[in-house]
Amino acid sequence: MRYFMDISYKGTNFSGWQIQPNGITVQEEIEKALSTILQKEISIVGSGRTDAGVHAKQQIAHFDVDNIDPEKLALKLNSFLSDDISINSVIPVKDDVSARFEASSRKYHYHIHQTKSPFKIGQSYYFRPALEIDKINKACEIIKDWKNFECFSKVHTEVNHFNCDIFDAKWTQNESDHLFEITANRFLRGMVRAIVGTLLDVGLNKTSLEELKGILESNDRGKAGRAVPAEGLYLQEVNYPKDIYLN
Repeated sequence: MRYFMDISYKGTNFSGWQIQPNGITVQEEIEKALSTILQKEISIVGSGRTDAGVHAKQQIAHFDVDNIDPEKLALKLNSFLSDDISINSVIPVKDDVSARFEASSRKYHYHIHQTKSPFKIGQSYYFRPALEIDKINKACEIIKDWKNFECFSKVHTEVNHFNCDIFDAKWTQNESDHLFEITANRFLRGMVRAIVGTLLDVGLNKTSLEELKGILESNDRGKAGRAVPAEGLYLQEVNYPKDIYLN
């Protein structure tokens, strides 16, 4: 039987989501805990990768196993896992559903603070210069109407195409804190951090709105802004069609 796990994690101490030869990853830690509890080798498939240092308020992963109590399993997992990872729920789904391929939308948040705070280290990007928020949101409208985001993708990425449907993108400010929210059907590797870096250049008047259009048209990662630090990025939400769930 197939189950979805709803997972949260602080990415500071991990080398990303996906298992790799060098470095501790979130997927590896959860698979170890699952295999220990269930006394059999268990593999999980996430809705997507997050890079080293990136956090998740909601990551979804699927796995297959028979004869479990989902609520009890979630409790046991939370007792095994470090404080950096929590299993929010384990939910039965249809057997042919993939956490990776069936997601209808994904939402990311990027957090910036402009007043120094020891409590935000590793969880938000400290960036002091003043920004023109109205201009940034005009840039967001341009991005929302675009389709091909090769200019914001890490180079040498193995994908069939660079097209993404952006459902929403906006930038808000609350006193000295800034929040960028973006929702799409899919994201390319490094895409959100490159978009934020480019939007910061727009907000600093280093890049005009016309120049932003030129960057998008170029399909050239070298013309876009820098990738901002991972610490401010959160996989916020992953959504699926309601008919995939059994309960």
